Amino acid sequence: MPDKQLNLSNLSPAQPRKDRKRVGRGLGSGKGRYSGRGIKGQKSRSGSHKMRAGFEGGQTNIYMRLGKLRGATSADAMPIGPFRTYTQPVNVRDLDRFDSGDEVTPETLVEKRLIKNTRTDVKLLGVGEVTKKLTVRVHAISASAREKIEGAGGTVELLREPKVKKVRHRKAKPAAAEEPEATTEEQEGPAAAEEAPAEVTEDSEGTEN
Repeated sequence: MPDKQLNLSNLSPAQPRKDRKRVGRGLGSGKGRYSGRGIKGQKSRSGSHKMRAGFEGGQTNIYMRLGKLRGATSADAMPIGPFRTYTQPVNVRDLDRFDSGDEVTPETLVEKRLIKNTRTDVKLLGVGEVTKKLTVRVHAISASAREKIEGAGGTVELLREPKVKKVRHRKAKPAAAEEPEATTEEQEGPAAAEEAPAEVTEDSEGTEN
């Protein structure tokens, strides 16, 4: 038999179509009296009820109620802007994987699987002991780690110069102008002048006679 001619009367979709369930149309919808929305509340209203992640209905969010560690050197600290510095720590006890005379650089630390990559600066810390003579080239180092490396005969070179904190000095106030010291006569004042006996001259004696 020849195939049916395709026309608008015999068109059908390639896959069966299923109409969406019309909720909110009474008990016959199969969703019950409240159409699966519960009784009242924010989510039962019409329209979109999208809420951001962590929203708790207006009360203080849990991530704001929990304590947080602050500071640029804390591993669990909150971000402090785009200029926060990160370093990956390596302890001197981990340098036992190197042989005496080796160079310790970010690249060799990756080879020894002490760090994952060289994208982050490396800081050497002083936990543990080191007995081998090593040449250490890292971005930063603690004072105790430097002392232990140099004590074992090794050397330390920084790949990045440490930042020097600028100390703001307050301008000293100008010293008050020193007043000239008052003379003895000025200190004694007019009272001293009254107490001083009057000098008697020869002319005055003659006049009195």
